[in-house]
Formats: sequence, structure tokens, C-alpha cells
Amino acid sequence: MNRAIADAPVVLITGASRGIGAATAVLAAERGYSVCVNYRHDADAARAVVDSIVACGRRAIAVQADVAEEAQVEHLFKQCDERLGVPRALVNNAGVLEQQMSLVTMTLPRLQRVFATNVFGTLLCAREAVRRMSTAHGGMGGAIVNVSSAAARIGAPGEYVDYAASKGAVDTFTLGLAKEVADQGIRVNAVRPGFIHTDIHARGGDAGRVARLRNSIPLGRGGEPIEVARAILWLLSPEAAYTSGTFIDVSGGR
Repeated sequence: MNRAIADAPVVLITGASRGIGAATAVLAAERGYSVCVNYRHDADAARAVVDSIVACGRRAIAVQADVAEEAQVEHLFKQCDERLGVPRALVNNAGVLEQQMSLVTMTLPRLQRVFATNVFGTLLCAREAVRRMSTAHGGMGGAIVNVSSAAARIGAPGEYVDYAASKGAVDTFTLGLAKEVADQGIRVNAVRPGFIHTDIHARGGDAGRVARLRNSIPLGRGGEPIEVARAILWLLSPEAAYTSGTFIDVSGGR
């Protein structure tokens, strides 16, 4: 194996079998990373992402894990360590939303599912990354990017206030962790996508949501996953070496 490829920095991306995560995984490989592609159920989609990365001459593995489960998060990072290398970058992209409804019809199990993945999963993965990256623990430093949402600013009334609240928690966590690990060689930032063309809208029961709300977007269109991926890769890169605890809104001006 080419030494440059073997020594490439490793990025672990959660929820990387589709949408923003898949676009980020492929772009990361093009930018020189080895990529750990995490997925929850769609093994075929994850394998397709890995194949795309390998085809461009980079290393990649797919690891199944539900980030809402602590033991599975620990397994995910251990697999990455052993099969690819200790990650120098983490993208917390895995996220869920449920059917559109107002708060008065939401149940506790729904709220628990949304917060388990979007909030607890983000914290658990970041914890494992810090344990490996922190110079205080013998690591070499690194970067974490959390995928939040413009919903954290807007609130998603009548649709997904629980999802918006979970992403608001991710924003607060981003700020706090950035300060907590700044002197340990780790930068922590977030991107806040707006209306992006992914299948998450269909999972929420509104496959045409981006087109329906297009007129509310100042740029007049929905975004593409690659446009979010480019912001994520910039935050991971040395070009963002003095950037931590901040947010990039990829929302078409909304």
C-alpha cells in the first residue's frame, strides 16, 4: 500500500450511508482522509459509499452501530481503531426525526427516540473522540464537527419542535465542548443545514417539503448534500485552524 494512503488521517462519520453523511464521506476521501462509514441499518448503502471511496484510491470501512446505544458507540470506535486507525476527525451526522405533528400529540417514546440519537448519540461519539484525540490523554489533537440544523434557530413550529429542540441542544453542546477541550488540541464546530434534498423529509412524512417551502428560502432553492459536505470539510481542515465554537449556516440565507 502507498505510504501516503496508509498514513492518511482517519475521519469517522456517523450516519454516513446516505444524504449529507455519504456526500461528506466521499468528499473527505477526495481530500485525503481514510473514512469510517457508520450506518444503522442500510448495509448495502454503506457498502456503496465504501466502494466509491476505495475506487478513488482511499481506505474505508463500514461499521454498523446505533449511536443511541452506548455499547454500540464504543464498538464503533474500537472497530475504527483496529481496522483503520485512531480517528483524528469526527463528524456527528447521524440524526432522526419523526412524523410531522404539533407538540400536543407527541408522546414520550417519540421524544426519547429523537433525543437518544440526536443529543445522546452526539455526546457519546464526541466523548469517545475526545478520549482518543485529547493531548491530555496522549492523543494528537483533532477536530469535531456536529451536524445541527437551521431548525435550532427557527423552531420548526407545527412540524418538528422536538427535532428543533434536540438540535438546539447540539448547538449548546458545541459551544461548551469547544471551550472544554480547546487546550487539548481539539476544535469543535457545527454546521446548520437548512432545506437540503435528502430522504429525511420523506421519513418525516413530507417528501416534497423542500419544493413546497422553496419560496421561503432567499436563494430560491433547496440545497444539495455536497454543499453541506464542503462546509464540514472546511471546518475539519487546517484552513479552519483558528475556528472553534462556531457555526456555519448552510441554509440558503434562511
